Amino acid sequence: MFTGIIEATGRIEAVSTAGTNRILWLSSPITGELKIDQSIAHSGVCLTVEEIKNDHYRVTAIAETLKKTNLDSWKTGDLVNLERCLSYQGRLDGHIVQGHVDATAECIDKKDRDGSWEFRFRFPAAFAALVIEKGSISLNGISLTIFNVTRDEFSVGIIPYTFEHTDIQHVVPGSRVNLEFDMVGKYVIRHLSLQGAVTASH
Repeated sequence: MFTGIIEATGRIEAVSTAGTNRILWLSSPITGELKIDQSIAHSGVCLTVEEIKNDHYRVTAIAETLKKTNLDSWKTGDLVNLERCLSYQGRLDGHIVQGHVDATAECIDKKDRDGSWEFRFRFPAAFAALVIEKGSISLNGISLTIFNVTRDEFSVGIIPYTFEHTDIQHVVPGSRVNLEFDMVGKYVIRHLSLQGAVTASH
């Protein structure tokens, strides 16, 4: 479990493939604190640390992950947001995030608001019921509040600290970002769909 509060950014140092898998080597300021088998959210994608060498570590993304995320476009030199899993001794500063990306969204606008930034994204309309005004969303692993919601678009506001310390600074119109919708909302939608199925069967 994660909170969507980014700890650091990591740099992709090497990319390779093995069958349908994509293998990434990354460097980061927190590599020295990582352990083999530890789960790390990479721009919202939960990946397992498989090997550590000095300040570099290796992760693998399988076909299902590549299908649901923007990870297939990551290349050497790119920065990604990093967050280690939630510690029960810590405070929940964001919202509950699993690191299980639901879909990607396209940035369609970016505005400098003279002290903050406003981004607008278009997402698959099939997820419209999970996107609500002033609700929470994980965008590239960052816990954000959404506003100006339509059926397939929403906006987010970015404060200077978040802009400077995450990969959101490199997002421009046309960029794809990873989305994870609120977990509670997903359970509610699932429950309602099952209730509807039961009603229809009677």
